[in-house]
Order: sequence, then C-alpha cells, then structure tokens
Amino acid sequence: MIELPVQSQCSTPLGPVRLLASAQGLAGLWFEGQKHRPSQLDGPSWPQQDDHPLLKDARQQLSEYFAGQRRRFDLPLDLSAGTAFEQNVWRALLDIAHGQHQSYGQLAGRIGRPSAARAVGAAVGRNRLSIIVPCHRVLGRDGRLTGYAGGLDRKRALLQLEGVV
Repeated sequence: MIELPVQSQCSTPLGPVRLLASAQGLAGLWFEGQKHRPSQLDGPSWPQQDDHPLLKDARQQLSEYFAGQRRRFDLPLDLSAGTAFEQNVWRALLDIAHGQHQSYGQLAGRIGRPSAARAVGAAVGRNRLSIIVPCHRVLGRDGRLTGYAGGLDRKRALLQLEGVV
C-alpha cells in the first residue's frame, strides 16, 4: 500500500511554513509565497495531519532552532523529489555547519563539479527543505546575499540567527 504524503503548518518568526512528510522522511518545508512551492500544498492531494509523529518532531526541532537551542536537525529526510545532481547538491548542503557559509563555487568544487556553480545555484534554489537542508548558508562568491527561494529578508534573518551576518 502506498502511503500518501501528509502535511502540517507551523508558525515561525519568519512566517508560516508548510511541512510535508512522506513514508521515507521529511520531504518538504516551504515558506508562504516561496518560489517552487508545490501547488499540491493548497489542495486535497496532500492531506493535513498535524499529529503525524515526524511532522510533530519537525515542528519541535524548528522551534528549538529559532530559540537558539538547536544547531543541527535530526530528522529522516526524503530527498527523492530531485534529480541525482540536485540530491547530490542537497546532501552537500547538509555538511555546511551552523554559523558557516560557502559560495556556490565552493559548493560546486566540493561535489566534484568545479565549473558547475550556476547549476549548483539552480539546485540550491530548488531545495525542498528550506532551513533543514541549509541552502541559506550559500552566498555569492564575494560574500553577497544572493538568491533564496524564501526571499532575501528571510535568508538574512536565518544567517543573523546563526551569527553569520
């Protein structure tokens, strides 16, 4: 039997987010109005299930993160919605520690594709697990805040929370 993904909403200091859980793990975290946000979040395709254990754990860990009590998330993740390249980039994002940052070029080099900074940027932008898979920790080559599907104000706030800017 195939288990449908289920969703829940969560309040954060940066606005509400929608969480999505699949049978494999946490499959999504999107801010309201975020780019690449699936339309299924707004319809009956993915039912609301606030008491789902994984979604409850995710809400608790997000609360701890925003309170400054958590630096790393401990949740099973489902990255299967991306291409093999995107999944590789998303796994590499998990290695950027709290309070640290990298450029798109550095990230491209880390995955063995040093000339693919633009493709890495596109994969980072399609990250389905904002905050949990810390795409906000990727900056432009000169340290500038560039691109964030949830908006640059949120990216700046997340980096400030982590002591980066």
